[in-house]
Amino acid sequence: RSPDQFRRPSDSWRSGQPCTNFTRGPPRGGRSAKIGRARDQLLVFLAHPGAVEPTNNGSERLLRPAVVQRKVTNGYRAMWAAEGEAAIRTVVDTARLAGHSPFGTILKTVGA
Repeated sequence: RSPDQFRRPSDSWRSGQPCTNFTRGPPRGGRSAKIGRARDQLLVFLAHPGAVEPTNNGSERLLRPAVVQRKVTNGYRAMWAAEGEAAIRTVVDTARLAGHSPFGTILKTVGA
């Protein structure tokens, strides 16, 4: 066999020659596939300036206390404890984002 028959799919796609050992077209694995699937979502912040942040720093900051809690306590041994922590943290963070008192929101949630 000639070395041309063992080329990677990306090589044959770039050269425009048919490839008999692999599928045709651009490479579809790894990072390029993820970018291709998320193409419409990558630059949303440009279409909606001010409404959508260009980074996920806000989300990362909101997750940080939960990660620290998990690491300090070495996680939870019971699933109900982890789910309870997640539920309380969700109520508290949502209340803070809405500008309400987290404690008052928990009282309203428990009382409902």
